[in-house]
Amino acid sequence: MNISIIAVGKLKEKYLKQAVAEYEKRMKGMASIHLIELSDEKTPEQASEKEKIQIKKKEGEKILNKIHDNMYVFALEPRGEMISSEMTAKKLHDLALHGKSKLAFVIGGSLGLDQQVLGRADFLWSFSKLTFPHQLMRVMLMEQLYRAFQINRGSPYHK
Repeated sequence: MNISIIAVGKLKEKYLKQAVAEYEKRMKGMASIHLIELSDEKTPEQASEKEKIQIKKKEGEKILNKIHDNMYVFALEPRGEMISSEMTAKKLHDLALHGKSKLAFVIGGSLGLDQQVLGRADFLWSFSKLTFPHQLMRVMLMEQLYRAFQINRGSPYHK
């Protein structure tokens, strides 16, 4: 399986980089992981709603340029569907079974994702009703992908 994680903003904290690298290493042989970091647009302190929409649009264009037609796209979106780790594993298994081996997971910037990106997504995925820093979401996503692969292998990792 080929997985692209398209994220707005760069990981800065060493401990987050190490966590992402650890899960990437663990998934070798199960999936090819491509981390794509896109520069975020600077948001003025008192940005108007119009400015926020423009910022999301610019970030959205960068994201869409990295998504290929043959990719199944998961957009991480607070208003998306919350699914369990087991359901995530089943979804990945079913996609592979139907020949969908190129997946993209999209993490937006601090303002969220543009409507065009949400419209392109095949699945809107919410991890929680809580708000998380988008940098931490990369680690959480990597762990859930690793967990899903372990569930599908019948590994005792998921208890």
